[in-house]
Amino acid sequence: MKIGVVGCAGRMGRMLVTQITGTGGCDLAGGSEGPGNPHIGEDVATLAGLPASGLTVSDDAAALFAASDAVIDFTAPAATVAHAELAAETGKVLVVGTTGLEDSHQKVLADAAKRTAIVQAPNFSIGVNLLLALTERVAGILDEDYDIEIVEMHHRHKVDAPSGTALGLGRAAAAGRNVSLSDVAQRGRDGITGPRRSGDIGFAVLRGGDVVGDHTVVFAADGERVELTHKASSREVFARGAVRAALWADGKAPGLYSMQDVLGFGS
Repeated sequence: MKIGVVGCAGRMGRMLVTQITGTGGCDLAGGSEGPGNPHIGEDVATLAGLPASGLTVSDDAAALFAASDAVIDFTAPAATVAHAELAAETGKVLVVGTTGLEDSHQKVLADAAKRTAIVQAPNFSIGVNLLLALTERVAGILDEDYDIEIVEMHHRHKVDAPSGTALGLGRAAAAGRNVSLSDVAQRGRDGITGPRRSGDIGFAVLRGGDVVGDHTVVFAADGERVELTHKASSREVFARGAVRAALWADGKAPGLYSMQDVLGFGS
């Protein structure tokens, strides 16, 4: 399977290039960046610290889709919706790990998925997807006597908050309680806030250092507390999961799939 990487010069992009190159059953199709990126014209593999591949970083995403069977996208919302439209036009698999997507962006992905297979996940780590499944299950078992708080920490360079994974955990907890996250989310507290509202799902965000990603779901009741935690120490876990998703999606019918589908957790 020929797999391309949009945003190939970034930290996650370089990790994806490394993972694709080292995974059986797939070949690196190339990489692209936005116009004006200083790495355009450089060797895609060399950027990732690998031997030269003969594939140069392009600013032509359409050409990358044409040369690929699947494209992996960990870029930014505006770029991702453009890539979703390219995936739909070409019928190529798209794997989306971009976070910070709004409802309008999500609608574009859903429309594109009517014409091609798209795998989207807030986090491609196998461990985090297990955490998502556990969170939904535990939230369904424990009643509203257990307050739910989600705590996440990432490196100082992360631009969106709460993280896409934290919001995914919030959606999982809300699903476990048969409520909509938008109705119960408490995404910030400051000043005199008054007592905690029963049934809320709270979020706390920490930023600093080079933390790859820590997430904890807290179920707190009088007299006891249950905590589910995942800590990532390397972006390799995200890259490995994304490549696995691309390989899984090969030959799948059009649709918007999740990493839970890839791992069989939803079956």
